Amino acid sequence: MDWLRQIPIGQYVDGSGSWLRDLDPRLKLAWTLAFLLTPILAGPWWRLALVGLLLLITAASGLPWRLWRRSLPLLLALALLVGLLAASLPTDSVPPAPPTRPQSELRLSPEQRGQRWELVRWGPLQLGPVPLGPLVVTRRSAELGLNSATLLITVIHSANLLLITTPPEGLVWGIGWCLAPLGRLGVPVERLGFTLLLSLRFLPLVQEEFQNLLRSVATRSVNLRRLGWQASLGLVLAVGERLLANVLLRAEQGAEALVARGGRWLAPDQLLRPPLGRRPLQWGAGLALLVLLGLRWKYGDV
Repeated sequence: MDWLRQIPIGQYVDGSGSWLRDLDPRLKLAWTLAFLLTPILAGPWWRLALVGLLLLITAASGLPWRLWRRSLPLLLALALLVGLLAASLPTDSVPPAPPTRPQSELRLSPEQRGQRWELVRWGPLQLGPVPLGPLVVTRRSAELGLNSATLLITVIHSANLLLITTPPEGLVWGIGWCLAPLGRLGVPVERLGFTLLLSLRFLPLVQEEFQNLLRSVATRSVNLRRLGWQASLGLVLAVGERLLANVLLRAEQGAEALVARGGRWLAPDQLLRPPLGRRPLQWGAGLALLVLLGLRWKYGDV
């Protein structure tokens, strides 16, 4: 039942031997934003190229195999499932209108037909006594499935790589450095950074509470099939309510302990700034980011 501790999602893991840990937090933030923003209005080949680049960075990062051997296959399987589901869903709820001209006038030569609209047609399918109709995968639904799957991988895995290779203090320092100009406009940059730091610190506590609740349900040998869907839904809601109550209780206890010790927020400059060693690595990562943005501007619509 300690599988959550074996899959470090969103938690910093200390160690050595990885060039990602030595990279400047500001550059890692910029790369993460590139993975999050460049897929917007981009073509399918660019999205697939981003996924391939992200997997290549993960394989060549020097991180221990145990850090991503379980989370990455699960993420790929989830993205594949979401993509297949999105591709199989109907894209048009309104049936096409009948043609107003004879079919003989609408026939096109092979050179004028262009690309095929329907890619796959299976069926009609039959689920027991219930007819489901044909399963049609069109170009639009296939593009929707591809966009959903690739976006899920790039969003979750890029953020996970950022969090497991960057200490919370370094991440807050990088975000505070980027938001420093907003401090002149009255934006509470220090409070925002301190709130983010506390949120990152509470993430392992949320995972621990969730695992304890799952362990409590498993020790009672609850069989969801025998309970029925109504009782199962009530059990899931009760577990979620208990999880929320436990997390809020932990947050209240942490706030009381912080106030009792005279806690205060710190400015980003007062946090432990990570050493900026390996200057060639920093310059190489910056130049590679510029090359990536240039390729997005030229080939992003492909």
